[in-house]
Amino acid sequence: MNECMDDNRIIIFDTTLRDGEQSPGCSMNLEEKLRVAQMLEEMGVDVIEAGFPIASKGDFESVQRIAKQVKTARVCGLARATRSDIDRCAEAVGPAPLKRIHTFISTSPLHMKFKLQMTPDRVLEAVSESVAYARSLVDDVEWSAEDGSRTEADFLCRCVEAAIAAGASTINIPDTVGYAVPDEYAALIAMLRHRVPNIDKAILSVHCHNDLGLAVANSLAAVQTGARQVECTINGLGERAGNAAQEEVVMALRTRADHLPYRTGIKTELITRASRLVSTITGIAVQPNKAIVGKNAFAHESGIHQDGMLKNAQTYEIMTPESVGLNKSTLVLGKHSGRAAFKAKLKDLGYELGENALEDAFGRFKDLADRKKDVFDEDLVSLLDNSLADGVQRIRFVGLEIHCGSRQPPSAALELEIDGTAATVTASGDGPVDATFNAIHHLFAHDAKLQLFQVHAVTEGTDAQAEVTVRLEENGKTVSAQGADTDTLVAAARAYINALNKLLVKREKTPPEALTA
Repeated sequence: MNECMDDNRIIIFDTTLRDGEQSPGCSMNLEEKLRVAQMLEEMGVDVIEAGFPIASKGDFESVQRIAKQVKTARVCGLARATRSDIDRCAEAVGPAPLKRIHTFISTSPLHMKFKLQMTPDRVLEAVSESVAYARSLVDDVEWSAEDGSRTEADFLCRCVEAAIAAGASTINIPDTVGYAVPDEYAALIAMLRHRVPNIDKAILSVHCHNDLGLAVANSLAAVQTGARQVECTINGLGERAGNAAQEEVVMALRTRADHLPYRTGIKTELITRASRLVSTITGIAVQPNKAIVGKNAFAHESGIHQDGMLKNAQTYEIMTPESVGLNKSTLVLGKHSGRAAFKAKLKDLGYELGENALEDAFGRFKDLADRKKDVFDEDLVSLLDNSLADGVQRIRFVGLEIHCGSRQPPSAALELEIDGTAATVTASGDGPVDATFNAIHHLFAHDAKLQLFQVHAVTEGTDAQAEVTVRLEENGKTVSAQGADTDTLVAAARAYINALNKLLVKREKTPPEALTA
């Protein structure tokens, strides 16, 4: 591949659908993955790592469907250094116009001894064999040295040289456990560029984890010494403390072009929309002070700051809210607004819906407008993302009636549709939320434990929509989901039901013992 013939062009390799989905609670169903892939392609992501095809039938199917859907981005699948993994990966990415197999093996002394129980010579053989085999199936192969930042320099050079000789066009050096610091990681990339004889035949890539909060700093330091692909995720999702956040890498390059004279193909105006979509689908809320996409990223409360902003926005803003697709919330629609105005507003917010989806969204908007006096942009985004997240589910929310207060035991009368059949029950509990969740349990028995229940308001005011996040755990598997409604208890019920539907998907997954990071 030649995306990086321009030496100042940085390839953005997004692994939200693979490494991001490995985050506890972040499992996505097929329709959700397709929506995220569509968003990534629209943003201008160069490479979409769509999943780990050998992990499960569901993973294989989702990678294959994404490969059929995506036309302009390169679709990548992950494979261990085995023929079965590589065959499955090649089959999954096969329909894509642009496809890649990403194969990996551990190279650090610690991993080789305790995880692989293989000698360095055998690992070196596996590098050559796996890359050559993958290259016989597709034209584009990426090879990763798992735990590369803790690998001995001489052995890493030998492995990289062997991988390129076998046909790898991209070489990835992950900081798998987030142990590196910027100057050390940059020196590692520089060392490979100077010591590996055939390094000019491949693009150097970096994949940094955020265990010490240095993933973005390490990625940018590596770019300065020759890396030309950055592997990252929306909102920094990923195992443990997550990966380098795509939005932070991209905006750092754009904002500090004076110091980092590199460019990407990302349409930054879509960053906020992508962040909200991934947050809604995964149920992982973005912290308010998160860089670029946090609720407070462009908020100014200090009197000194506000005074400066009124005089010149550049006094305290190094980038504009509009540059990341964040528009000031305005009152634009109400219960008397028609379909044309609604459709036009959705287009302004970046949503293009088919007629059936538009009709469903318009109906939900009318219901919201009847219950909420002022409808803000954030209300519409939340309504749309949550309604799209409903998708095709085994369990669907129909209705809820609550009786509670200080003079009677709380009870919840709930109606669900389960596998197409209506079911109703009335249950009690220690409070209205407990009663609601007990009612769900009565209608759909499960052993999941509630790990997190969190509520926040989408906008201001007593009539604001509540957005509820729920996290469930069952047999070591965790899922998170969100629900939104002007009624907090309805939002809670929707969130819990969405989480149960995700849990049903995750029950089918049996990931391999070894995953790269």
